[in-house]
Amino acid sequence: MTTDTSKTLSKGQLAYETERARKAGKSLDEWLKHKARTAAEEAQKTAPKPVKKPGLFTRLLDKAHKPL
Repeated sequence: MTTDTSKTLSKGQLAYETERARKAGKSLDEWLKHKARTAAEEAQKTAPKPVKKPGLFTRLLDKAHKPL
């Protein structure tokens, strides 16, 4: 177990994560890395996609609908 893990987790949280790691058949460090990676993947999925620049025809139509 790393020292930075014990700093970020309370005793109860550490016991809970240790139990979850044991049920998953992994060490605590492996479990926390897996959990962090899964959370990062979920965050990436829910991140908004960048706005796509309008195409040529869309820009031309928008320009045509503007008043002179």
